[in-house]
Amino acid sequence: MTERSVLKKRSGKLGIVVAAQILFLLVLAGSYWAAGVWGREIRLHTIPVDPRDMLYGDYVTLTYEMSRLKPEMWKEAGKAPKKGDVVYVVLMQDKDGVFHPEAAYGAKPASVSGDMVVMKGRVEYDMGEAIAVRYGLERYYVPEGTGKELEKRAGDMVVRVKIAPWGQARIVGLESSG
Repeated sequence: MTERSVLKKRSGKLGIVVAAQILFLLVLAGSYWAAGVWGREIRLHTIPVDPRDMLYGDYVTLTYEMSRLKPEMWKEAGKAPKKGDVVYVVLMQDKDGVFHPEAAYGAKPASVSGDMVVMKGRVEYDMGEAIAVRYGLERYYVPEGTGKELEKRAGDMVVRVKIAPWGQARIVGLESSG
């Protein structure tokens, strides 16, 4: 094998690796974009974790009612999910248009009624009396200088979220619940 053919073979492999990385980044960015375009918009009440320490820089730390699931919401047979497991949480809309957790499953339910959506999350830990779940919606970046105003309204905020049919979610805005 000549030196030229070895270099050509290596550059071909390097090209495949670079193309795979670019493709991965495009799919990641595209799925986030697609959730915003095709996702269903829902509203969720936020629950401040610690109102005194809610702001860190230019983002707001948010937690939700669906972040701490009661163990009886787990509808699968066997043990509750453990740290790192993917869960699908069914949210039901109330009369005010806000969604609340109703059930959690280890696999995405085949169908839900029109006033329900399914959100994909990952178990952070199981405390026995609650299952802590993260959805990737716990941090919301705000324009510089607007964080203090949001901190004052922490207990009165509703988060507007778009949920894609495959369960991916993204925050599209914050609003006052009153």
